[in-house]
Amino acid sequence: MEGPGLRVRFDEDLRLFLPPRHRREEEVRLPYDGVSSLGHVVETAGVPLPEVGALAAGGRAVTPAYRPEPGEVVSVAAVPRPQPIPAPRFLLDVHFGTLARRLRLVGVDTAYENDLDDDTLIVRANAERRVLLTQDRGLLRRRSLWLGAHVRGSRPADQFRDVLTRFAPPLAPYTRCTACNGVLTPAGKDDVAPELLPGTRRAYDTFARCRDCGQVYWQGAHGSHLHDIVAQAERVLAAQRTG
Repeated sequence: MEGPGLRVRFDEDLRLFLPPRHRREEEVRLPYDGVSSLGHVVETAGVPLPEVGALAAGGRAVTPAYRPEPGEVVSVAAVPRPQPIPAPRFLLDVHFGTLARRLRLVGVDTAYENDLDDDTLIVRANAERRVLLTQDRGLLRRRSLWLGAHVRGSRPADQFRDVLTRFAPPLAPYTRCTACNGVLTPAGKDDVAPELLPGTRRAYDTFARCRDCGQVYWQGAHGSHLHDIVAQAERVLAAQRTG
């Protein structure tokens, strides 16, 4: 180690990014060359800067460009929840197909394709001003990305809850196509009848159609499962408001 290093206190919510040996430590001693920025030190430790809310050195607020003094005590806070963003518009990387469908189900503007490479994801997120949601730390460290976020959890239900608590997007259930993210509009039964099986025509009267891809929707046998997902989202956001 060159010099006395830095004493860094990471918020508990950020410790998952640290090497396992440091995840239970309230204060981590990190090597420091005396010239690197604090942001570089934090990312070298494994924490992507988009996950960092506030930085402090010696008890005063600093920016990622700050160059600390060797031996200085530094505090690294996680982003606040809910995190303010310009608009609740998201782009998901290729591993989040189920999460994309759940977000669309509750009306959140969610772009997703299962074949986009890293460079294309960044270009699209920047061009459409969408928050890129990923578990790829390398993507989050790319300086060309305007805004990204690491999604916690390995199960879709946990990932869904994490995105909801982090961004608290307004919900508008059953207004977006879960297949393509297009907006749903009411459709008359006579208009969609040629696309329905006889049993569906007899059992249902209320329909919607995606104005982008043309997919037809109705309250089917899987409706109770979808209602459970919507109810989960509403409970999560209600608990956040009252908590």
